Amino acid sequence: MAAILTLFSPLAMADAKAAEDPAKAASAPMSKGEIKAIQQFHMLDFNGDGKLSRKELALVPKLYAAFDEADTNHDGFITLDEVRAFAIKYRAAREEAKAQAAARAGK
Repeated sequence: MAAILTLFSPLAMADAKAAEDPAKAASAPMSKGEIKAIQQFHMLDFNGDGKLSRKELALVPKLYAAFDEADTNHDGFITLDEVRAFAIKYRAAREEAKAQAAARAGK
């Protein structure tokens, strides 16, 4: 998971609640990180088909390792929509972990 986020984690500017409300996530303005993630997605899409295959990610071992988790429909490819959904899910988990850490530190 952390591997794909190396590429796509800068999506942290969006609200963590977006993970619970896909419509909100889709309508939220893109952060600088999300824009960068989209650019990197296109850069890795060597054949220009709009999706990433395992072969295209083979050059980035960390991304390759997270492939199955990001490929939510299990079709053997990661689309930009799957990348965005993955990033929203990761962002929400990261924000929750930060909140828990802050709560522990405040006790």
